[in-house]
Amino acid sequence: MAKKAPVYFFSHGGPDVQYKTEHPVYPILQSIGKEITQKVKPKAVVVFSAHWQAEPNEIHLNNAVETDLIYDFYGFPPEFYKATFPSVGSPDLARKIQSLLTAAQIPARPLKRGLDHGVFSGFNVAFPPTANPLNVPLVQVSLFNSEDPDAHYRLGQAVSPLRDEGIVIICTGMSVHNLRDMRYAWGDPRPLPYAVSFDNALKEAVEADPAGRQARMRDVTKRGDAKQAHPWMDHLMPLYIAAGAAGEDRGKQTWTLHEGSFAWAQYRFGEVE
Repeated sequence: MAKKAPVYFFSHGGPDVQYKTEHPVYPILQSIGKEITQKVKPKAVVVFSAHWQAEPNEIHLNNAVETDLIYDFYGFPPEFYKATFPSVGSPDLARKIQSLLTAAQIPARPLKRGLDHGVFSGFNVAFPPTANPLNVPLVQVSLFNSEDPDAHYRLGQAVSPLRDEGIVIICTGMSVHNLRDMRYAWGDPRPLPYAVSFDNALKEAVEADPAGRQARMRDVTKRGDAKQAHPWMDHLMPLYIAAGAAGEDRGKQTWTLHEGSFAWAQYRFGEVE
């Protein structure tokens, strides 16, 4: 494994992603998962999901050993509410994360919470329990309940030292995510214009020199198409956490797809030996 564990951003899709084996993202997430388990071989995984926003100025983190799933979606087939994903938490790792946040003057509170579909849906593709199990402790940490790119970048910077201990940080969201416009594109995979323009601009910012990356990424949130791409930026902020955690490591878009009112960019920060 490289000196520092890499950081990943997954565009995780909806709760149907684990069932849509024909979707182009399915083999991509599978490949990334195998890279993590077979090449990186982390000692643990810390995950930030778009579907857990705590407080505007406080972070929450799961310190439970056993974690249920939260079926935080509505109107899907009954089998979607029977999904499983085996995982084991780590109170010791949760305490370490809380200490790092406290040292960075970020208020943090531990509690017991289930894994939401921003984790288990994509993880069931990347880390299917029978074919590519994760088999290391998994701790989920919240976002802020805000659209502040700098606050989320600093959150990533605060937990970055975990990488020195072989802990992989995975942040899950979508590079473009507009559910409101999904009805206009329903059944038509052709991308809406902002799905292309915003995703391309985001790529340029994320892949910029790390010295100027935070400013470049901040500017992306001010673009004219930003609120079309993300009416509420919960699915974008995890990428800012990932970039903050990356420190001086460069970001690389490893894959993307423009589809209707969505974009599916996948990113890795740092190298894999």
